[in-house]
Amino acid sequence: MDEKDDEQLDTGDQLYPPPPAYNPQPENDRNASVPNVRVPQVSESVAREALLKFVGSKWSKSSKPARNLTFKELQPITMYRYRLETYTESRSSAWEMEPFTGQVVDGPQYGMSPPPWDVPVQQPQRYIDVILKVRVPHSSFVKTCHRCHGCGRTRCTHCAGRGNRRCPFCHGHGRRTTGHGRNNRAGNNRCSSCQGRGRKRCTFCHGHGHKTCPTCQGNRILMHFIQLTITWKNHVFEFVPDRLPEFPLKKFEKVSGDAFFVDESILVYPIVGFPDQEICDASRKASQEHHSKFSPQQVPCRILQQRQTIELVPITHAFYSYSGKDYDYFVYGLENKVFTPKYPSACVIL
Repeated sequence: MDEKDDEQLDTGDQLYPPPPAYNPQPENDRNASVPNVRVPQVSESVAREALLKFVGSKWSKSSKPARNLTFKELQPITMYRYRLETYTESRSSAWEMEPFTGQVVDGPQYGMSPPPWDVPVQQPQRYIDVILKVRVPHSSFVKTCHRCHGCGRTRCTHCAGRGNRRCPFCHGHGRRTTGHGRNNRAGNNRCSSCQGRGRKRCTFCHGHGHKTCPTCQGNRILMHFIQLTITWKNHVFEFVPDRLPEFPLKKFEKVSGDAFFVDESILVYPIVGFPDQEICDASRKASQEHHSKFSPQQVPCRILQQRQTIELVPITHAFYSYSGKDYDYFVYGLENKVFTPKYPSACVIL
């Protein structure tokens, strides 16, 4: 294959057009509404146990304050987390090649190659990122290897095909200065590494001057085909209202909540009528953002499914006293994780 043929094959994602016209609409002509929920309560025993577990994982903290503290107030806080997931599928294609070893060649003689979006594949489980590479039917053909021109081997680039290289010890002279000889005179002896020849056998080609062609692996023929890359990706928009300046929102990323509202469809409606207006605003923003970002006019992909959820993430602000001083900490998530801005120290007599 000459350079011109290579340029014709290396068309990358230009081989196939974008996905066919696909403009899904929400299935129901209504906006999503959600019910009211109750804020869960955390008892003193649960709050104390969570703190004991937290300090137990910190070697620098003593469990004595957690055991002996006196609770002053347990304040439950309503905290919602909104999430919109948009599951998309995109397809791209490129020419690939492999050594031909006698395998079946599914070429144009069996029919025309289908467009990318007509190639049948098994859909993976929704909302899981997957990349699948498949060969486009009827796109294969065989041709002489363009790198070795059908020889099955290429010239060794380390020795330029000579089979030997200049000796690195004597630099090709065949003799080496070995220090001081008799009567403190420098000795100029025959190089023991190359036996005075000045050149050594090339270790890369073992003296042959050529190597097996790395492209066709010595088979002399290549099979070319169009490879279709299908990417399923879950794009997530997440929002938690920032109402606790003393509590870092990143802590919510590692805990789960109670998903009391789940709405799933090809396209979902923005949420309206929820008591927390910030959640409604976030839902509207997420829907507009994803519909615009993943439209076929913007990127060669299509939306397969959307899912929006509202979780109630339990969080309790615990106020307590120890040794005459006031402290506080947070118990959050269904896992009852703990975040404490400041923890009292305890004198431990060893």
